[in-house]
Amino acid sequence: MKMSGAGLAFLLATATAGAHADESRIAVVSAFKPEWQILRGKIEAPEEQTINGTVFVSGALAGKPVVAFLSGISMVNAAMTTQLALDHFDVSAIVFSGIAGGVDPDLDIGDVVVPENWGQYLDSIFARETVDGYVIPSWMHSDFPNFDMMFPRNQDVVSDRQPEPETRFWFPVDPGLLDVARKVAGSLDLADCAPQGGCLSTPPRIVVGGNGVSGAAFVDNADFRAYAFETFDARVLDMESAAVAQVAYVNEVPFIAFRSLSDLAGGGESENELPIFFQLAADNAATVMMHVLEAMP
Repeated sequence: MKMSGAGLAFLLATATAGAHADESRIAVVSAFKPEWQILRGKIEAPEEQTINGTVFVSGALAGKPVVAFLSGISMVNAAMTTQLALDHFDVSAIVFSGIAGGVDPDLDIGDVVVPENWGQYLDSIFARETVDGYVIPSWMHSDFPNFDMMFPRNQDVVSDRQPEPETRFWFPVDPGLLDVARKVAGSLDLADCAPQGGCLSTPPRIVVGGNGVSGAAFVDNADFRAYAFETFDARVLDMESAAVAQVAYVNEVPFIAFRSLSDLAGGGESENELPIFFQLAADNAATVMMHVLEAMP
């Protein structure tokens, strides 16, 4: 049988990954390149390999064996690349570092949030408008209030955890990793000035606990921000973490995410703040993640 060049390349990549499969590693994930570059430069004795287009870097970070990779932006990319890592490496835990939009009015740009639950708030039923308002089909159900025509929907989850598929909205992070984050949080000072200029009026904080939500939309809308906070008691929103949380849950792998606020998701007084504070937020998230990684058993 004649094999194509692409097929041969995939087999070689799989074989190379298999060489590392007997060593347990912590998966270190970021959503896109500027976040990734912060961590990539800190990996000791890095070894790169490409599997189905995704670059995985194995090495040591904060004294721990890791495999680091970009999830890509969006829920689908994040789920796909995380499962790819789990299929090719012996992953003992997943840690995610990146930026997010802030929805809790008590938080500000630069703060780092470590939620204990993640939900997919944009997986929705788009309802029919009637004289009585928006109405979803009688055979469907939503556990949450709607935002106009949008009614949030739970996830149907199939895994070895349950003999039958289960329906759930929230996916918890690992309680042990959350405890480590709480212990680390009190001992860190975070940056308050962006590299390209612009300083925060108050020092950034590390907030551990509460909820985060993820979905396939960049949010810059004050009304929707308020809805996300009031409906889900969410502190942050992003486009990847809940997808990774579900993959980790199904595979029974400990997971935690560190998200620093680069913007207020439409809650600010002027234009979205991300271009000014992106690097500051990415640096702060990476700082907290690195210290937790170092403190992990």
